[in-house]
Amino acid sequence: MKRITVIGTGYVGLVSGAGISDFGHQVFCADINVEKIHRLQNGEIPIYEPGLDELVKRNVSSQRLSFTVDVNQAVRDAEVIFIAVGTPQRNNGEADISAVESVARVIGENLNSYKIICTKSTVPIGTGEMIIKIIKEMIPVDRRFDYVSNPEFLREGSAVKDFLWPDRVVIGATSKKAFAILRDVYRPLYLNETPMVHTNVATAEMIKYAANAFLALKISYINEVANLCEKVGADVHQVAKAMGKDGRISPKFLHPGPGYGGSCFPKDTHAIAELARKKGAPMNTIDATINTNTYQKKRMSEKLKDLLGGHFSGKTVGVLGLAFKPNTDDVRESSSITMIQSILDEGGSVKAYDPIANKEMEELFPNLNYCHSWIEACEAVDAVAIMTDWNEFRGMDLHYLKSIMKAPIILDTRNILSMKQLSEIGFEFDNVGRKVISHDY
Repeated sequence: MKRITVIGTGYVGLVSGAGISDFGHQVFCADINVEKIHRLQNGEIPIYEPGLDELVKRNVSSQRLSFTVDVNQAVRDAEVIFIAVGTPQRNNGEADISAVESVARVIGENLNSYKIICTKSTVPIGTGEMIIKIIKEMIPVDRRFDYVSNPEFLREGSAVKDFLWPDRVVIGATSKKAFAILRDVYRPLYLNETPMVHTNVATAEMIKYAANAFLALKISYINEVANLCEKVGADVHQVAKAMGKDGRISPKFLHPGPGYGGSCFPKDTHAIAELARKKGAPMNTIDATINTNTYQKKRMSEKLKDLLGGHFSGKTVGVLGLAFKPNTDDVRESSSITMIQSILDEGGSVKAYDPIANKEMEELFPNLNYCHSWIEACEAVDAVAIMTDWNEFRGMDLHYLKSIMKAPIILDTRNILSMKQLSEIGFEFDNVGRKVISHDY
């Protein structure tokens, strides 16, 4: 059993801390946010993530997981320290690593014995060197530590599963001792034959950005394919399904929609593109990915406007789904933001509903009419826009939906409704990459 401190109790830190404690280690999750720590100490989980509540409660009950605002003491008590603070996007597209720098200084001030310093935050390539430099400048020459890059690959909505049953664990370490210690931290996964990828620090940092940027590229690519399908009369679902059966491609992330969002893909694509420009090795494919995603979000608004006769003025739209994807309350960079803003800018009004994320979106749009069900959100509206593919929207009674709407107009940006049924009931509708009804079963 190792004594481990995780600094930062946001999405990555909380999931990682709870997951590592479930491996049998003693974990202290530390944060300077007093209110957040107080909530966690009282059993309240500040983010929505399926399974996280049970994971935290189980390990708190077993006294393997605890929460503290005393970051200094948590550093001194640990054998391994994970940095898991936020790295938001700056205005120029770069990652803001000021919180990482602050943590490095705290570690330097409290490094009382040999420790492993390990970064889980998504950081630009070269950050590891910076952290090492900051700490070395603050400690005696004979004080020893090793640095490791251990990027996370957690999908919001399935993060607990991803942490406990990962595809791989990447450990960027130049020290054999540090790699052995991190491998021991993840020993339960190692015994289950989870691949442990050993690299140097810069390679580990690059793997994280390269993976996220490639997945974002796949999404933008299939969205452009979908747009072309609409022009030529092809069905993007059948195209994507056939593409996915090719072992070189795989079906994952070939789901057309209104554009990607969330906390990772938008900022990570911008960060790697900006880094590439600075290093003189521009990534044109990623620049195109970013531009395509921005266009796709705007295109959804244009689709809905066309269904409404070319304008939003005086129209009321029911927006179903506010989170950037289901099973999360994260609305960051959600395509719903672009849709809502377009409607409001042109004189329309919005009735909004999300099973989880109403409160989060209210911080961005405090004056919307937030509803408690899809039925309430669709009553007496001129059109409905499905923006997130929550299961409850898949099961809507379309006959009843038509009966409560002012006009039977629907934009299905997630392609979750049957075009055949919509047509038979008498809806005027649009979707993404599907115009042919004959094969819609």
